[in-house]
Amino acid sequence: MTEFVLVHGSTQSPAGWDRLADALGTHGHHVTAVDLTPGRSEWTVADYAGQAAAQAGEPAGRRVVVGHSGAGVLLPAIAGATQASAAVWLAAYVSDLAAGHSMAQDVAAHRDAIFHADWLGVDPTSDPDLAARFLFHDCDPPTRQWALSTLRLFNPGPAVYQDLPRPLPPGITPAFILPTRDRTLRPEWMRQAARQRLHTEPVELDAGHCPHVSQPETVAHILSQT
Repeated sequence: MTEFVLVHGSTQSPAGWDRLADALGTHGHHVTAVDLTPGRSEWTVADYAGQAAAQAGEPAGRRVVVGHSGAGVLLPAIAGATQASAAVWLAAYVSDLAAGHSMAQDVAAHRDAIFHADWLGVDPTSDPDLAARFLFHDCDPPTRQWALSTLRLFNPGPAVYQDLPRPLPPGITPAFILPTRDRTLRPEWMRQAARQRLHTEPVELDAGHCPHVSQPETVAHILSQT
């Protein structure tokens, strides 16, 4: 059995993991979907990592942390704080850990390479049509309708402006799951970031930005091999 700690991104509550959690359960794994507090203007990356670790508790066995989308900026610190042996970026932003740049600096310098142009400035949590277009376009209608109920804005505040002058903690193996039909992050950038920043070859699948919603069984199978 592997313990999976699932970290939501900037557009979904922890409920967005429900379908994947069920699929992982059928593989015999234990799942904790952490709930990060949004909008704490004083919180740093370390604060969010501490919150995730408190909710995950002490590991009873091998532990893997999975971060979706914007949670990627927090993933190295959360992986270290939760005593994980592997960290998986799922359609997620990857910080330039070698350079130690903040997410804000990175995005300012490479915005058009990282994001699709029509995604910039969009808040899909406030408009179901935008959510359907950018997040859940590859879902069948019943799944899409359920997914809309999981929308919630998460803003990690100053964490995106914090310099990150540290590599992935030692002993943690990185992995990347790359959906090739993502309409938020550019697949070409994710592929390059996985290879150059994490030094790993991404696992690619034909899906949109939320494959844990549209293809939970496929993602559970990939994670079980991590």
